[in-house]
Amino acid sequence: MTPFDIMQASITLALVMVGIAISIGFVRLAKGPSLADRVVALDMMTTAVIGVCGLYAVRTESEAFLDIAVALALVSFLSVVALARYAERLGRRSDSDD
Repeated sequence: MTPFDIMQASITLALVMVGIAISIGFVRLAKGPSLADRVVALDMMTTAVIGVCGLYAVRTESEAFLDIAVALALVSFLSVVALARYAERLGRRSDSDD
């Protein structure tokens, strides 16, 4: 077995494990129970997809997937910050209603 074959097998195994992580995150996203759980699950899934982009870039030796990963990371950061602000405001409203 050559080092290239070992590398390809390792990348394939890593892609399978990241796919399992995305599946587990999707279950948490669907079940909840709270908004915070869903936000964390969405962030974890996005991070895993960024990992898939990185692994696929290594596998195909294409730098374009790294650009996609960077753009996705920026969008993910902004969306999580927006959802956190929304959850904070929602929490303030429920506290003032009491």
